[in-house]
Amino acid sequence: MALGEGILKLLNKEYPASTIRETRYRDLDLAFKTDKEGRPVLLFIGKKIAPGKIRGERYVRSIVNTSDGKVKDHWEKKGKAT
Repeated sequence: MALGEGILKLLNKEYPASTIRETRYRDLDLAFKTDKEGRPVLLFIGKKIAPGKIRGERYVRSIVNTSDGKVKDHWEKKGKAT
């Protein structure tokens, strides 16, 4: 499953630092962990099976700050989440 425009729009926002947030997007449950700057870096997407547990896919975000002050990022699928 590739991350769509709507999900990426949610993930490009800033949230409270070092927290885990749960939300829904259409018929999918999402849980993501933020870094110390409040940017989502770990994402679980799928169906919620219990409080705090999602069965589906796991993604990790690589963030690179360039020398000219811009931020480049990339979401990489890491496999199944149970």
